[in-house]
Amino acid sequence: MAQIIVRQLPDEVHRALKAQAREHGRSAEAEARAILSEALGKDPRPGAGDMLADIWAGADLTDVEIERDRTPHEPLDMT
Repeated sequence: MAQIIVRQLPDEVHRALKAQAREHGRSAEAEARAILSEALGKDPRPGAGDMLADIWAGADLTDVEIERDRTPHEPLDMT
């Protein structure tokens, strides 16, 4: 995939990009890709994180506690 560098981006534009990305639950880089894709008429492919966020969007999880399973496991023997 191609990469670009945007030089001399005004600070207020950068702040607005980061704020909008935060609202959409993604990185500023992902937000910039989405904006460019939309502006050029291309539908951005959602990433796994975006799809998972959409599943839980609007859910009230304030009282939900998720405890990590810290049970040690045996490494897989690939021999």
